[in-house]
This record gives sequence, C-alpha cells and structure tokens, in this order.
Amino acid sequence: MEAPRPPLPPFATQEDAALKVRMAEDGWNTRDPARVALAYTPDSKWRNRAEIFSGREAIVAFLTRKWARELDYRLTKELWAFHGNRIAVRFAYEFHDDSGNWFRAYGNENWEFDENGLMRWRVASINDAPIAEAERKFHWPLGRRPDDHPSLSEMGL
Repeated sequence: MEAPRPPLPPFATQEDAALKVRMAEDGWNTRDPARVALAYTPDSKWRNRAEIFSGREAIVAFLTRKWARELDYRLTKELWAFHGNRIAVRFAYEFHDDSGNWFRAYGNENWEFDENGLMRWRVASINDAPIAEAERKFHWPLGRRPDDHPSLSEMGL
C-alpha cells in the first residue's frame, strides 16, 4: 500500500483543495518526471491533449519528452471547483522551444483521487499560444512559484 499524500479526499474545504492544487503545481515545477509520477496511482489514467495512456512508467516517459522540448517551463495552477474526491483546475504555463520561440499554454484539468490522495485519473485540455518574450508573465527562478506571485485571476489570465 502506498503512503497517504494529504490532504486526502473527500476534500471538505476550499483550503484543502487549494493546497492539493498547489502541491501538484510545485511538483510539476520541479520538472522531475520520476518525482511527479509518485503523486499518481501506479495505474493512473491520463488524457493529455491527444495522448491517452496509463501507469507511472508512461507518465515518466511522457513528462521526459515534454520537458525536453518545453524549455524553461514555469507553471501556475488555480483551483476551479472541487467535490468529494474530484478537483477541477485551470492553469497556464510558459516555455520556449529549442529555437527560442516562446509560448503560453492555457488549459483545464479534471482530477480524481483515490483514498490515499493519489491521482488516479487526469484529463487535460490544453491550447498553446505563441507569445513574444516581452509578453512573458512568469519570471521567477526555475522551480517553485513564489508565494507572493500573482494568481492567474490577478494576472487576468
């Protein structure tokens, strides 16, 4: 049995759900595929854009490919809704490709958790928009987003 990853469902308060979202954001901002995969059940099911796959090995392979081409990746997530063992988030992230072209990706995710707080189902819809480097909004050093950084809503995104 896997060690619990609190906060655990059912998510009773907005604070608990928002903490779960922030923990997921912090994990993704490490850009460490093996570490990120541990937040998911061993048989977790994903739909990410047009890709559908399951299992931690597939998650690690997917994230390794993703972060090899999405350079200087910085992500921000925001709680949208929650009920029971499910959370909906919206997010934006910025990255550049190996030619120096910058992008901002916008999306929504629907998450379902098991009783230990591991994500067993993730459905993500994402759109990329090219941006000029001067249009970037995420300038913190690589890694965790600073606590005082404006939220997506505060930035008008």
